[in-house]
Amino acid sequence: QVQLVDSGGGSVQVGGSLRLSCAASGYIDSTDYWGWFRQAPGRERKWVATIVSGTAYYADSVKGRFTISQDNAENALTLQMNNLKLEDTAMYYCASDTSFSSFYNGASRYWGQGTQVTVSS
Repeated sequence: QVQLVDSGGGSVQVGGSLRLSCAASGYIDSTDYWGWFRQAPGRERKWVATIVSGTAYYADSVKGRFTISQDNAENALTLQMNNLKLEDTAMYYCASDTSFSSFYNGASRYWGQGTQVTVSS
């Protein structure tokens, strides 16, 4: 059993930075899919970034601005978000699953509780 706890959200102005963390209790293998989704009010939840087997993948909307990394010693996942835009405002969720299809279809077995990111002008 894995429990994920998200933290690090907050309010920033356009162009600012935030660093999200996802602490995992329980084992997440390096070959598992571990990453971030976000959901803006009234919108569907969307995939943001994933790391699997040491390789990172990003949605086009965040590529070049966000960096996902995994700290194996701490069993934690981070998302460094730079040059934030208004459209980055959302609740951000950490998720993990062993299945590619489950993960990318937003049906991961494990989810964090979410952390709110608000970007203002």
